[in-house]
Amino acid sequence: MTDLSGRILVVDDDPLNRHMLGRSLTRDGHEAVVVGGGTECLTALEESSFDVVLLDIMMPDLDGFEVLSRIKASPELRHMPVIMISGLEDTESVVRCIELGADDFLPKPFDPVILRARVNAGLDRVALHRLEDERVRGTFARFLPETVVDEAMARSGGDLRLGGERLVGTVMFTDLRGFTTFAERTDAESVIDVLNRYLAEMGDAVLDHGGTLVGYLGDGILAAFGAPIPMDDHADRAVDAAREMADVRLPEFNRWLTSEGICDGFRMGIGLNSGPLMSGNVGSERRLEYTVIGDTVNTASRIEGLTKEASFPVLVAEETRAALRAERDDLVFVDEFDIRGRQSRIKLWGIVSG
Repeated sequence: MTDLSGRILVVDDDPLNRHMLGRSLTRDGHEAVVVGGGTECLTALEESSFDVVLLDIMMPDLDGFEVLSRIKASPELRHMPVIMISGLEDTESVVRCIELGADDFLPKPFDPVILRARVNAGLDRVALHRLEDERVRGTFARFLPETVVDEAMARSGGDLRLGGERLVGTVMFTDLRGFTTFAERTDAESVIDVLNRYLAEMGDAVLDHGGTLVGYLGDGILAAFGAPIPMDDHADRAVDAAREMADVRLPEFNRWLTSEGICDGFRMGIGLNSGPLMSGNVGSERRLEYTVIGDTVNTASRIEGLTKEASFPVLVAEETRAALRAERDDLVFVDEFDIRGRQSRIKLWGIVSG
């Protein structure tokens, strides 16, 4: 076990016990804050942050059971190790504390060696939790905008093994036209360089508009707006992102290709559809991936395919147009189309270039 230094909150109504615990912790290199009761403990936790709490069971105002219950019920505090201070003969109370979520216990009268071991074990758990938190945060940050990562962390409780959730959102599929032919006649290093630059440009457009990068499909992108964090304006965000991708980012990308003498540029197709979908992580313990599934997703993919025969690079489903919160004058009705897997035809709208 590695000796770590931490900020420890000592809660005990016995002045002598508080003094001895505080002095011992300070001697071991920790910062010790001592309070005399449960109410003071909860106030201290609201006003400052601590790594470990040493909590006496028997106190006159709020006893250790109640304070422990409140700590473990708090999303912000529940991961903080709590070591209960208890008499050796009070086995029943120790068991109850463990059932309430206590991480360890320190017997009275305390032994400095045991105190050091209990506190270091708690700090080890804190360090591991922070590493896991960073890993989870890094995973979320790969497909979620930075502005909503904290909300996603809070909703998941820091657990990537999210169950499925039904919600309403807008799904985007994109495809880069002509890239397969380009890849067949170009060296692998250049192909990957071009593809990475393109995906970075389009991925940034999705994230900048609050969308979620669900995955890269070769030279295409699957994105969702309003998932996993619900948004009332998911359709507006998706249409704005699609317009920026087609009218701003693709031309800039093509100018770079031309200036570097790589090729004359590419075209792209974008399909948008809104409606109910399933959102969540799928896979195994060894490999998890976030995804969205459902008829809304399948239809968005097929709408993107229709851009090959339509005169608009961006096609928007009637469901997406109906979900828009803001009035728009850049959408024009294209036609009704048959969509494989759907019994009725679907009305599609095109985005007029600015």
